[in-house]
Amino acid sequence: MKNLEIRYLEWLAELYPTIGAASTEVINLEAIVNLPKGTEHFLTDIHGEYEAFSHVLKNGSGAVKRKIDDVFGNTLSRQDKQSLATLIYYPREKMSRILQAETNPEDWYKITLYRLIEVSRRAASKYTRSKVRKALPKEFAYVLEELLTEKAELTDKESYYDAIVQTIIRVGRAKQFIIALSELIQRLIVDHLHIVGDIYDRGPGPHIIMDKLMTYHSVDIQWGNHDVLWMGAAAGQAGCIANVIRICARYGNLDILEDGYGINMLPLATFALNTYADDPCTCFQLKGSNTYDASEMEINQKMHKAISIIQFKAEGQIIRRHPEFRLEQRNLLHLINYEKGTITLDGKEYTLLDSHFPTVDPKDPYAFTDQEAEIMDRLERAFLNCEKLQQHMKFLLAKGSLYKVYNNNLLYHGCVPLNEDGTFRAVEIYGKKYKGKALYDILDNYVRKGFVSMDMEERERGRDLMWYIWLHENSPLFGKDKMATFERYFLAEKETHREAKNPYYHFLENEDVMDRILAEFGLAKEGAHIINGHVPVKSKDGESPIKCNGKLLVIDGGFSRAYQKETGIAGYTLIYNSYGLILAAHDPFESTEAAIENESDIHSDSKMVKWVPERKCVGDTDIGRELKEKIKDLEKLLDAYYTGTIAEKFTVH
Repeated sequence: MKNLEIRYLEWLAELYPTIGAASTEVINLEAIVNLPKGTEHFLTDIHGEYEAFSHVLKNGSGAVKRKIDDVFGNTLSRQDKQSLATLIYYPREKMSRILQAETNPEDWYKITLYRLIEVSRRAASKYTRSKVRKALPKEFAYVLEELLTEKAELTDKESYYDAIVQTIIRVGRAKQFIIALSELIQRLIVDHLHIVGDIYDRGPGPHIIMDKLMTYHSVDIQWGNHDVLWMGAAAGQAGCIANVIRICARYGNLDILEDGYGINMLPLATFALNTYADDPCTCFQLKGSNTYDASEMEINQKMHKAISIIQFKAEGQIIRRHPEFRLEQRNLLHLINYEKGTITLDGKEYTLLDSHFPTVDPKDPYAFTDQEAEIMDRLERAFLNCEKLQQHMKFLLAKGSLYKVYNNNLLYHGCVPLNEDGTFRAVEIYGKKYKGKALYDILDNYVRKGFVSMDMEERERGRDLMWYIWLHENSPLFGKDKMATFERYFLAEKETHREAKNPYYHFLENEDVMDRILAEFGLAKEGAHIINGHVPVKSKDGESPIKCNGKLLVIDGGFSRAYQKETGIAGYTLIYNSYGLILAAHDPFESTEAAIENESDIHSDSKMVKWVPERKCVGDTDIGRELKEKIKDLEKLLDAYYTGTIAEKFTVH
């Protein structure tokens, strides 16, 4: 039997059958590893705010403006630079407005095309010609490549490029070229996008964000607890389905389900109107802004209450089915005194703000009524059979995970569950205990089983574990001792609303603990970072997202409008380019219309978190290390060719 290395080299020889082919590839790869590192863009806790998300993608958290400044310096006015940036973000819409007022469109086309070509060249400079070629729109690929590529052999390059530009204008293709160049700049500004959790809930457009991500050139996703909740709902888990609908109702976003995913809410609406006909449902008013009129508001509140009661019942059934989850203390319906309208918690009696429970049987409070059971059955089928939702969840499974180690950074959404002394907390999952990285790995594994396992018992376990991940105190994606949903609806006393955070959050400035977490995931304590979402940073109170001397970056700054009063800003994003790490704090996004009409970009304050004395190259990245390994393998193949161990393939030209 041939040894493994020879067999591998023979397989490699099929791809590179001659000395010439192998040596050419070595030269190409050596060139690539010495190019500047591509720009990574980190976003987290988007929570359905698709307009702000789309704008931040388009402007690369200020990267487009930085490129314009690099190219034009002081040769363009601030207003001209802003106008050019807006054109790059929204080429169709902005161009339409400009041309309505432009007296000499041909001159404007010429000036604008030259400016966009220069910005495109600068954006493309850190990539190989092959990579740029793949990013070009097919319709204009040849001409764009000519415009972006220096022609050293030409004696009069200016005339050559001028002739191309003039022809583009003369044949009536200037608009299309401006759009193509603008989109190319957006594509080249960011090499890779990281979403550090919570695409879903609160905002109105998570489905639009998912559509956008599915067409993005390079992306990975670290699931947030809200994402896993939707994954559980798509897998048919009743507790997850009820939570998803309740949150959509709470924020006035039921049209996400009805219009975005085509899930019929009429049976729930009919049930709610009949069951709570004379109930004002005042505890179930909407959060955030909405455009509902009075009648729509009334229906929404009744649906909100109906699905909340169904949720408490569904969760009670899960808790009884899984005593190993140790969540019995979160079953509260049987603690209510339905005659007095009170509930006893921890030995203290509280008066309920709402004591109208027509569907709850005090003798069996967690049992569905026949109508509730029928509604949940129909909803489960609707979620399971929604093609668009299933497509989005498959994308989350393919591009997502509970954590990621990438280019010496550890990315996760919530927290690593810790004990009070800062050691890793051991968590029991279906009879076995896991902690640290192993806990993440087993939970990630079960999420996938919930969709694909052929063992129906394991698939059911995976589905129920998605609900566990959503709200359990030992879940890395939740990290609080309870989710006080019932108390926030029904009790006025703030003491009952308290959700104590995992000890992890007390150790954010403790270097020993952070080093231990980095080591647990295979990273050295020097030079590595943890990039963390989930808990909004209260910037207005002076809290900094930069923790532990820059070792930990908590970049949830309030993308969701619902959090912006708490945080004082509209989110953080992080840029990791060849010069270092740049943190951008964003002001609230007004609207797409304002961005186009008034050129009102998101104002961002950028701060260099880490500057590297030597510009990082592709060779310093994970991909670069893989390329270096491939170079070594190809050099071994060349050695095998030169020593006669492997013969070159004979090819007829």
